[in-house]
Amino acid sequence: MDLFLLCLFLPLLTVARAQYGDYYQPYGDYRGDDEWVNTYRQGFNFQCPHGQVIVAVRSTFSKKEGSDRLWNYACMPTPHNLGEPTECWWEEINRAGLQWYQTCSNNGLVAGFQSQYFPSVLDREWQFYCCRYSRKCPYSCWLTTEHPVHYGEDMDMMMYTYDHYIRGAATTFSGVERDRQWKFIVCRMTDFDCQFDSV
Repeated sequence: MDLFLLCLFLPLLTVARAQYGDYYQPYGDYRGDDEWVNTYRQGFNFQCPHGQVIVAVRSTFSKKEGSDRLWNYACMPTPHNLGEPTECWWEEINRAGLQWYQTCSNNGLVAGFQSQYFPSVLDREWQFYCCRYSRKCPYSCWLTTEHPVHYGEDMDMMMYTYDHYIRGAATTFSGVERDRQWKFIVCRMTDFDCQFDSV
């Protein structure tokens, strides 16, 4: 029976591999459950390798460690139709203890995160590392559901859809729970060069 199923699904896997190339490779840069890009109450700077963007965000919360989180990210190469990034930059800092909404300017895609912990507010400030791909423009943008679903819970957000990219986030901060919920701004990108910049 297992051999029958293998013979049935192998041609489908071959077609999918030919259609999407290496885009759906395993998250090679995603670290294991016990490896994180930071330690509690410490700053960090995470950047994807050149030509890759963030596709997954994982986090765990600890009240006893200053109501802080450990963070972990996964990157994946962008498909060939986007080309190479033409420029990358750090966005403005989003201050600790405040709610905020930010997308990468200049039609950029999120390719990294930088964060610093502030014990006075038991929260972090954030910056997005953004990369622009020629004159490609975002469209069909939407907000994900809240991650985590409830304050203080573990967070595991993963991009399962081909050709959708993280462009930013909207976050709410709870002064009681001293934690954040994130909604990620996800967009598709045009296959052609466009003649305008997004806001």
